[in-house]
Amino acid sequence: MTPIRHYEQSRLLMGTLVSIEVVGPGSETKRRDAAACAFETIGFVEAACSRFDESSALRTLCRHPGEWLQVPDVLFEAIRVALEMSELTHGVFDPTVGAALVRHGFTRHYLTGEETGGAQTPEGASYRDIALDEATRSVYLAKPLLLDLGAVAKGLAIDLAAAALEGWEGFAINAGGDVYVHGIDRTGQAWQVSIQDPASKEGVIASVQGGNMAVCTSGSYERRSPLNPAVHHLLRASTSQPVTDLVSCTVIGPLAMLADVVSTAAYLLGTERALEFVDDAELAALCVDEALAVTMNESMRGYLH
Repeated sequence: MTPIRHYEQSRLLMGTLVSIEVVGPGSETKRRDAAACAFETIGFVEAACSRFDESSALRTLCRHPGEWLQVPDVLFEAIRVALEMSELTHGVFDPTVGAALVRHGFTRHYLTGEETGGAQTPEGASYRDIALDEATRSVYLAKPLLLDLGAVAKGLAIDLAAAALEGWEGFAINAGGDVYVHGIDRTGQAWQVSIQDPASKEGVIASVQGGNMAVCTSGSYERRSPLNPAVHHLLRASTSQPVTDLVSCTVIGPLAMLADVVSTAAYLLGTERALEFVDDAELAALCVDEALAVTMNESMRGYLH
């Protein structure tokens, strides 16, 4: 079969390597421009929601506790979704975990390597210290805190980038293991997405197939504290400690933001509650525990290739 025309490019964004492939007829310039527009969209979300950029709208908000502050729509939406997940998990998932991440040494900007601020932010805040005003798109922080929206903003950025690519026969967006695929791949077939084996960087523990789906994985094997390699970045806000009974949780859903935040919440809930939580959300999930045993819900079986 003759490959369909396609264009692929990668850039460093959102704290990871983001790859975009555009599939369909037309000139190379059109495919390249479409990918560039999608990258710009992701960069726009990062500029609003980054914890590591002192000039981001998120960091500006965190410098104004005790005040109502109008924020960009993308930041407001990311905070709104994070608070909804906090309510659903009774605070197991909590976007105010930023101060704890700083204390554990997760402070370096992925591009510049520079140390970010926030070390002086006290811990002890929770999602209950955040209020939203839908009418004015404003946010109120009741006390000093540091937001971390890594479990929401990347998925939101992928979804907005996907909207920018609407109309192409196929496209794939891969942001460091959070993937959205649409339509067909360069061979004219449904996309195949590999789920990484946590024990092997090059290994694959499962492969799923489909189109118009997001496949997002939360895991402990990619990011470790420079202060203590035993500590990974997925912390329970209530204890400021990492979850240790799971090593990864992959969720498939119609939107990347949904799959991303649900995979993180399920991971934080641990082995006993993860799959039940994803079932309640009517999504598909595959979990790997510390013994590298794989469990999945019935919905996931339909995607396996």
